Amino acid sequence: MTIKISRKTFLAGAAAAAGTALIGSKSALAARPVVIKLGLDVPIDHPTAVNATEAGKRIADQTKGRVKVLVFPSNQLGDDTHMLSEVRSGAIQMMGIGDNILSSLVPAAAIDNVGFAFKDIDTAWNALDGQVGEVVTGEIKKLGLYPMRRIWDEGFRQVTTSTKPINVPADLAGFKMRVPPSPISVSLFKYLGAAPTSLNIAELYTALQTKVVDGQENPLGLIETQKFYQVQKYCSMTNHMWVGYWMIMNNAFWMSMTEADRKIVETAFNDQAPKQRAANNDLNNSLQSKLTGQGLTFNNTDPKTFQDALIKSGFYTDWQGKFGPALWSALEVYTGKLG
Repeated sequence: MTIKISRKTFLAGAAAAAGTALIGSKSALAARPVVIKLGLDVPIDHPTAVNATEAGKRIADQTKGRVKVLVFPSNQLGDDTHMLSEVRSGAIQMMGIGDNILSSLVPAAAIDNVGFAFKDIDTAWNALDGQVGEVVTGEIKKLGLYPMRRIWDEGFRQVTTSTKPINVPADLAGFKMRVPPSPISVSLFKYLGAAPTSLNIAELYTALQTKVVDGQENPLGLIETQKFYQVQKYCSMTNHMWVGYWMIMNNAFWMSMTEADRKIVETAFNDQAPKQRAANNDLNNSLQSKLTGQGLTFNNTDPKTFQDALIKSGFYTDWQGKFGPALWSALEVYTGKLG
């Protein structure tokens, strides 16, 4: 027996089937998790990576798996400059970046890198949680990036060398040292008489090993986790610059998430900030004896001799002009008069 199906019946059935398929497709799409690739320039055991992983666990739990954070440490997604470009384009959703390096794109981000500005780490955190941070996050947002409101910590930076300790500014005269690709870092050491070379941290160990540069500057936590003690002999405790670590996301990607998920993500990273700060500070404060055992010879310095050299050479006047009176005044609320 032949069953005849009218054209009207056939089209109605086809439309129903297509509708069912579309509903199924939308359901499958809705069930697909949002994946945030987070690129870091620190090893997996560094407090920044540890606390970022904890934030990811909390986000996955509170979103019931709707949002997943995949942490890529040790420059697995590229060096800082490359990752910043990728986050801006949306190829990577998120990264952690030192404000000194971010300042190549957002000049205001370097305001807390002013040489010898902060007397202690609490003053730095208060400035970035307060008026200074409000200005900087506003500038970051203008560039298509979304910063988590609470900055994370890299800490105060110290100078290591393979040739001699640095005791006074004159010891830096003509000294070949690596600094990050950061305008204010290059400027600081030029004003102190050194010969700075910009390199990403992924290239630094080899540059020290092959004597492309004779020294570098980083917090003790990175000096230890990056194993720079294997290719350096001296560590001078200069505390010449404090560096924070912004967690930033591609803004278009950020806005593509639901408001509820955005709140969960931001709260998770902001809640981890004080924990990361404390852990990183503890790490930096605990490492001198360990690094001594690993072969580094330490010396202390008088910050006033370096500040006086910077005043005399015009460093503070130069950077006050670059940042402008409003941002400089916001900084001096926390630091007191500079220069």
